[in-house]
Amino acid sequence: MDIAVRGAHVIDGDGGPARRADVGVDSGRIAAIDGPGRLFGRRTIDADGLALCPGFVDMHSHSDLRILAEPDHLAKVSQGVTLEVLGQDGLSYAPVDDAALAALRAQLAGWNGDPPGFDWNWRSVADYLDRLDTGIAVNAAYLVPQGTLRMLCMGSDDRPPTGAELDRMREVLARSLREGAFGMSSGLTYTPGMYASTAELTALCEVVAAHGGYYSPHHRSYGAGALDAYAEMIRVSRDSGCPLHLAHATMNFGVNEGKAADLLSMLDEALDGGCDITLDSYPYLPGSTSLHALLPSWATEGGVEATLERLRDPAQRRRIRTALEVEGSDGCHGVPVDWDTIEINGVVRPDNERLVGRSVAESARAAGAQPTEFYLDVLVSEELGSSCLMHVGHEENVRAIMRHRVHTGGSDGLLVGSRPHPRAWGTFPRYLGHYVRELGVLGLEECVRHLTSRPADRLGLTDRGRVREGFAADLVLFDPDAVADTATFDEPRRQPAGIPHVLVNGVPVIDDGRRTDALPGRALRKRP
Repeated sequence: MDIAVRGAHVIDGDGGPARRADVGVDSGRIAAIDGPGRLFGRRTIDADGLALCPGFVDMHSHSDLRILAEPDHLAKVSQGVTLEVLGQDGLSYAPVDDAALAALRAQLAGWNGDPPGFDWNWRSVADYLDRLDTGIAVNAAYLVPQGTLRMLCMGSDDRPPTGAELDRMREVLARSLREGAFGMSSGLTYTPGMYASTAELTALCEVVAAHGGYYSPHHRSYGAGALDAYAEMIRVSRDSGCPLHLAHATMNFGVNEGKAADLLSMLDEALDGGCDITLDSYPYLPGSTSLHALLPSWATEGGVEATLERLRDPAQRRRIRTALEVEGSDGCHGVPVDWDTIEINGVVRPDNERLVGRSVAESARAAGAQPTEFYLDVLVSEELGSSCLMHVGHEENVRAIMRHRVHTGGSDGLLVGSRPHPRAWGTFPRYLGHYVRELGVLGLEECVRHLTSRPADRLGLTDRGRVREGFAADLVLFDPDAVADTATFDEPRRQPAGIPHVLVNGVPVIDDGRRTDALPGRALRKRP
């Protein structure tokens, strides 16, 4: 046997009580589970005082590029993440042609960067998955991004597709699903995906359902129109027959304080009526996105260059100001923007580093500028490459949603910028430390279930997400009394405490708290 983990408190992922046992690993699989002190291997890990559980599944990750550009991937492996779901929020890098890829690289620079000299040697989903198989730290699953699909098949215009364009989108989507994608994502506050009608989304989800996948939307509003936006996604799921997984499900902004119960009542009614629904959330209050995402959708039609032209035009700027300050732009979830809640946390230009860690309002006051005009000037200076934190969450909503019976965990973490959101480094230990040990919002075994077997079941994985003989040896050893997130908004790239060992496909990637040089992860492909 390759590795024997001896005397661990095994939490199997199904929600049952922990039990002391040895776990043996051989050839990337869990080979044996036996009483304490009964298994032996070429390598022995003494797990006395430690819990052993399945590796955590990050159901909402933005590691699409960094997992390749920075292969050690310490942000995720140090948390115990052994599987990430990529292709989120309707925008990623496959399937593409040369023109779509160029546009996406510019549009997503605030999320993922655009590393110089990087080899963009794929265009299809199959090619991208093959690239992942050349060596990554954790396993990865991929969703076909609906905004990318729209960009490839009909550009970035705000209009309905022709019949031929919709047929092509459905064909490319079907091919991508056959190549191994697990479903489709949408970013319905991001262009060009947000231009899709309910009928268009339903037509695409019919294809996803026919291939056994699921739909993961970032829906049209987390603010003023949140409940209506959730209801639309449930209708799409019901009408198409496609399982639904709600991305970073929460209720944000002042208009939704204390309204998690309204969302959960809606979900319970749909679930009791036979709908197949799950959701993910992150255990923090602020959100994070590209700084330009706050703009009204009409201002971003046509891509980055068209957006910058509008921002330089005085008449268009006045119209944009009205949308942001008075109307509540769709990019800001229908809520007039409060610049004190928008913190710049990543920039491209070195001379803009002074803005990082400060709200737009604070930096505007220091410059003697009107806040919205200052914001628009930053976008032009950065060529839309900057990112932000949005301090708009509510603790009672976060806690209520994470208790729900279909909840899973997702970091939604961006890995670039001077001060990325600490959720990229801290989501999973924060669940276990802060919300389980310190606050008791969830029991330990139940929380592990949320982070392991439940997401594996949503993905349809029959050999991951549980500590069982024959299952893939994606395993985490942690100290329940010490596990904690240490990443903060001031120091967001700090390794968690209390997670000494992580195995991916039976290979140690964190060993006695230190990163090994192993890259044992691979692309998982949806089985037909």
